[in-house]
Amino acid sequence: MGYLDSLNITGSALTAERFRTDIILQNLANQNTTRTAEGGPYRRKQVVLRENQLDFKSELGRAMTKADRGGVYVEEVVESQNPLVPVYDPDHPDANEDGYVMMPNVNSAEEMVDMMAATRAYEANVTALNIAKSMALKALEIGK
Repeated sequence: MGYLDSLNITGSALTAERFRTDIILQNLANQNTTRTAEGGPYRRKQVVLRENQLDFKSELGRAMTKADRGGVYVEEVVESQNPLVPVYDPDHPDANEDGYVMMPNVNSAEEMVDMMAATRAYEANVTALNIAKSMALKALEIGK
């Protein structure tokens, strides 16, 4: 693994955590949305991250083509299948015949915990990037 590979790995993690943060913010913004374009209430979305695997075959191909590998990427965004939350509000336009409105399955506390985890992961990767940058600067000073 070369020096630039470490920068690519850190960069991919920064991109993935930024995307994860955007999805969490989308969940928080839609926590009271009872009708979406698809019909029905909003459902919580979660990001599935996947490691760029470095097996022998991909490493051999990388060595021959100098392709960047390693890091993580967003594999998919899945909708949570947890049950929706019924709330009694007979005056709501989306209420059923019993007066219940199906509210999104978004829990603000859970989203905030996920946001803190994504923020900490982002900060850790920024720190790793800064360390790699300072190592490169120190290496350049050796030649002086």
